[in-house]
Amino acid sequence: MRASQRGLSSLGLLVVLAIAIAAGYYAYTAVSGGDAAPGCKGAFTACMQKCRRTTTEAPAAQACQGGCQRDQAACERPGR
Repeated sequence: MRASQRGLSSLGLLVVLAIAIAAGYYAYTAVSGGDAAPGCKGAFTACMQKCRRTTTEAPAAQACQGGCQRDQAACERPGR
C-alpha cells in the first residue's frame, strides 16, 4: 500500500480561507468600534471622555461637559 499525504484539498482550503476572512472581519470591527453609529449614551460617554482628556482648566471642562449634556438631551428628544 502506498500512502501519500496530500494536504488540504481545494474545498478544505476554501473553508480555511473563509474562516480566516470572518475572523479578520470581526477583529477589524472590534478594533474600529464597529460600523454602527453610537447611541445617545455611547456618544455622551465618548464626549465626556474627550472633555477629560482635552481640558485642563475647570471653566473649560465645565463648558465642555455642559455641551455634552445638551447634545445628549437633544439626542434623546423624540422625533430627532
